[in-house]
Amino acid sequence: MTIRLVALGDSTVEGLEDPGPGGRYVGWADRFASHLAREHSGLTYANLAVRGQTTTQVRQTQVGPALALQPDIALLVAGVNDLLRPRLDREGLRDNLLSMYRQLDRARARVLTFTMPDMTRVAPLAFALRPRIEFLNDVIREAGATYGTTVVDLAAEPVASHPALWHDDRLHANSEGHRRIAAALAEAVGLEAEDWRSEPPESAALGTARMLAGEAVWIAGHLLPWAWGHLRGRASSSGTECKRPELLPVAD
Repeated sequence: MTIRLVALGDSTVEGLEDPGPGGRYVGWADRFASHLAREHSGLTYANLAVRGQTTTQVRQTQVGPALALQPDIALLVAGVNDLLRPRLDREGLRDNLLSMYRQLDRARARVLTFTMPDMTRVAPLAFALRPRIEFLNDVIREAGATYGTTVVDLAAEPVASHPALWHDDRLHANSEGHRRIAAALAEAVGLEAEDWRSEPPESAALGTARMLAGEAVWIAGHLLPWAWGHLRGRASSSGTECKRPELLPVAD
């Protein structure tokens, strides 16, 4: 049976921080496509995600091409880049996301997404973003209730915020995190998948001094460069190219 899978969104959908052969990123969307391909040998897959894009940019540049590909299954994850801006346009974020979920639903695609976990366990400074993350998750759940979007509720799973599943930048999952997200999505569509809820091996507990040192390294290496780029007016998106614009068979 021929299945058309199309992914839309930002850097997490592209697969950042899950390195693969040839310097390209793999990511949970590619891994989910591999899960599906084992059950549907005729699967074709496109990934239109562009790192750095806000929901406005995803809506303007990705939804049209995605609909033109006539997806049977669509993956849509966006909104975190909106949350990281100094001022959050809550109504704009909600309108963008619900519009995209609605358009994909009307195109008769089965749409999958997930909520964002509480990141304070990974980055203590993320407590300032907690109200914004909760708002984003409420909108995602609203899409599930209104349009039948399949929502994997990572926010309700304590393991999703385990530090062992996140890259040093604290914005993207690492390879193990991407693997588990793909397994969670596979489970959500009824495929057999490994136990993605199991606890990773515990790392040694950090003392206060080491924890503070780690926060300082993160601020200097990731937070300040990001903030400086925005102060200089650098666009949030690094470009307009996606890694897989056409529907192609999935290689194992």
